[in-house]
Amino acid sequence: MSTVTISAADVNNLRKQTGAGMMDCRAALQETNGDFEAAIDYLRKKGQKVAAKRSDRDANEGVVIAKTSADHKVGIVVNLTSETDFVSKNEDFQKVGLAIADAAIANNCKTIDELKACAFEAATVNDKLLDMLAAIGEKIDITILQRVEAESVVAYNHGAYRVGVLIGMNQAHTEAIETLGKDLAMQTAAMNPLAIDSDGVNPEMIAREKAIIMDTMQNDPKMAGKPMDMMEKIAEGKLNAFFKENTLMSQAFVKDASKTVADHVKSVGADLKVVGMIREGIGS
Repeated sequence: MSTVTISAADVNNLRKQTGAGMMDCRAALQETNGDFEAAIDYLRKKGQKVAAKRSDRDANEGVVIAKTSADHKVGIVVNLTSETDFVSKNEDFQKVGLAIADAAIANNCKTIDELKACAFEAATVNDKLLDMLAAIGEKIDITILQRVEAESVVAYNHGAYRVGVLIGMNQAHTEAIETLGKDLAMQTAAMNPLAIDSDGVNPEMIAREKAIIMDTMQNDPKMAGKPMDMMEKIAEGKLNAFFKENTLMSQAFVKDASKTVADHVKSVGADLKVVGMIREGIGS
């Protein structure tokens, strides 16, 4: 048993990440010496239904803004953070976020440092952040700058700038591609896929998922005595189900669940492919 002190805040944080009960979360943290990732795996092995996808990059509060260049060849997502939602919901704060996103596009910024150095209101973006900090009394910062470059990039902002999505495709921008991109971006905002397809899922995550599946089966009395090759085949089937749920192309298309997203993309263009996807969100 762990000798690490588990605080109520630790338990609550794990509960928020997993949706498991408070007592289960405390037990998981105690069994894993306070290791959050190990605690999540512990809960899953114990049969708790825990989301496979988690993000450690989401800010506590702020706005996430997605924008594209006029020619739709470049898209950016910028996260302007604040400490409270009181600040992030303020119209003036959101206007600054939009203007900073415009500056990122106009200057073709590739890093946060480049963006902070850009000219902004007769000074720089960084100067504006410092002015806001002094005026508001909260730490204001840019914590994310993500880019997609493709033949066509579509941007989507959801929920008062709580989520920003970019979808990149391999063909020149048209009205049909714009419509498709918006549909895929809205699906990405809602379903939060891990990757475009199975090739884009981190191999370590796949190995971890398979290890959990195998461990669960080996501890299931119903699987006792089953040969290892049979269990391997069952595990592969469960992995395919994991990909179907967690990769964009394999998900059921939200506007027509009778087909996958991949099927819908092909219906718009036989050679059309999604080549880039970014989703950033506040608290999601």
